[in-house]
Amino acid sequence: MAFVFEKPSWRTRIAPLFQGFDRLLTIAVVLLACAGLLSMYSSGFDHGARFMDHGRNMMIAGFILFCVAQIPPQRLMALAVPLYTLGVILLIAVALFGLTKKGARRWINLGVTFQPSEMLKIAMPLMLAWWFQKREGLLRPLDFGVALVLLAVPVGLIVKQPDLGTAILVLSAGLYVIFFAGLSWKLILPPLVLGFIGLGMVVFYEPELCATGVRWPVLHDYQQQRICTLLDPSRDPLGKGFHIIQGMIAIGSGGVWGKGFMQGTQTHLEFIPERTTDFIFAAFSEEFGLVGNLLLIAGFIFLVLRGLVIALYASTLFTRLLAGSVTLIFFTYAFVNMGMVSGILPVVGVPLPFISYGGTAMVTLGTGIGILMSIAKSKRLVQS
Repeated sequence: MAFVFEKPSWRTRIAPLFQGFDRLLTIAVVLLACAGLLSMYSSGFDHGARFMDHGRNMMIAGFILFCVAQIPPQRLMALAVPLYTLGVILLIAVALFGLTKKGARRWINLGVTFQPSEMLKIAMPLMLAWWFQKREGLLRPLDFGVALVLLAVPVGLIVKQPDLGTAILVLSAGLYVIFFAGLSWKLILPPLVLGFIGLGMVVFYEPELCATGVRWPVLHDYQQQRICTLLDPSRDPLGKGFHIIQGMIAIGSGGVWGKGFMQGTQTHLEFIPERTTDFIFAAFSEEFGLVGNLLLIAGFIFLVLRGLVIALYASTLFTRLLAGSVTLIFFTYAFVNMGMVSGILPVVGVPLPFISYGGTAMVTLGTGIGILMSIAKSKRLVQS
């Protein structure tokens, strides 16, 4: 008797690769990506092939997302120390012989020019989640101290470049892990109180602190100017305050329903600076109005909530800390970008996830979503 074995179809063979993917997270990412493509088509209409490049970057990020999602969390944990070590070494290399552009030394050329600080957005939460996983059940105050040192080293190197936007994101990613690991509120509240007191003093004494010739400790001149400009954009309306003023005008002119797709005057008459990158939210607001903004914010809230649900049901301390931190990185991206465009935060180089143009940031975002998919996938496979 002869047996005939039918060769499985290609769909049958690749189906296991998609098994366990979180559908709700996928829907959130796809909807945000569509909003990004729509915004880029309008705001980047006269930037040559920027729309096509944005689509290509999304495809690359999607491929990286898919590949990272295939890596089990145990493998991700094994990559934590090597990635963190490599990232710190590259940051030191940047400080010693990196490339300087527009007064900032942030890049290094190793055959390909890239920005090593981007690695730390993922390597930092990986490293700290690994650290706390190794000390599960035996945590002492000293362990939190070591975690803060592990966080302070790369953040200090990034601030030195200077790159305040990336430093904020890396610092936030690390602090989220430390918070989720169980840091006492007794240690959290004092710095917050001091921060609010300092902010109040800056606002109250703004005329004296922002007077010509007054130097602030620690901050670079351009960082000091950004804070002073935030407090009073009219101080230099055609210079330092131009970005904030035009961004607020664009957001306000959109009204409730917006001016319509491809109808934004502030955008198309080129009043909005960096309208395809850091200030794309202003262009989006002008054309889609308050309703469009609420839908966009709802998309980010849905993504963050779904990521936190994945973190809540993760099977190990490492995956819970990692998923929670990666999820809140997306919150930080969106909050800081929308805040600076709306004039409630200083202008820093933080893109709007899936909306702003930028290949390196898109790869980082794809890696972050891939990590969440990996954690969700491993949980579902264990349950099945």
